[in-house]
Amino acid sequence: VRQDASFASSQAAMSNLLYPRTDIFSAPSADIARNSPGDTVASSQPGATVTLGGKQVAFSPYENNGGTVLAVAGKDFCIVASDTRFGLGYSVPTRRVSRVLKLTDKAVIATSGMQADTSTLHKVLKFKLRQYEHQHAKEMTLAAISQMLGNTLYFKRFFPYYTFNVVGGIDEDGEGFAYGYDAIGSFERVKVVCSGTGQSMIQPVIDNQVDYKQQLGAVKMDLSLQETVDLVKDCFTSAGERDIYTGDFVEICKITKDGVEIEEFALKKD
Repeated sequence: VRQDASFASSQAAMSNLLYPRTDIFSAPSADIARNSPGDTVASSQPGATVTLGGKQVAFSPYENNGGTVLAVAGKDFCIVASDTRFGLGYSVPTRRVSRVLKLTDKAVIATSGMQADTSTLHKVLKFKLRQYEHQHAKEMTLAAISQMLGNTLYFKRFFPYYTFNVVGGIDEDGEGFAYGYDAIGSFERVKVVCSGTGQSMIQPVIDNQVDYKQQLGAVKMDLSLQETVDLVKDCFTSAGERDIYTGDFVEICKITKDGVEIEEFALKKD
């Protein structure tokens, strides 16, 4: 008799392990029957809920490391600039990470977003540019680079590079132009463009001061190269006061018919 009772007790314990009781939940059995594991149902206690079954686990492959990038095109030049702060949540792992890449003597790209994807994208672009030079014995034009970047981003549209790019340079006629991109390759040819965490603060300023938007009746005057550089410095200085992901230093690439010149401008480090 003792052996039978012990056997029955062990069987009951094993049954509880393999088939957990559902009546321990305060939700009605009808709700449990209608819902699958992981669903949340109302409890008999006011304002309380019960999660049925297991535990939800989420993972994101993306991380926004911040940064602000912009391009301002003039009559015969283009400015491409980016800050160098690497953000990770509320931490700053490094204050000097370059987001700009010289593509040719007449084109530069600047990229904000996830730094890992930025590095990967820049490596892919350098490979494609070198391949083009070997096949055609010349550098890509600005228009060809803009389309190539759009195609590269669109190819990855189902698992996109978490990057937001601007490209600036001078075309075959010597005129400056800029291109702004979203994460999956849609782009627009413009004179001024900004992307990244400081976009909402800088874009209205360059729209107003360079494109003369919202200035009714104003006579539009082209800025010189130095005036444009000074405007870019002011924009980044102001953005660094409000955006925690923008700061430390600014890399300013000045693109002219003579090539690309890079100037570094220091921002506040707090």
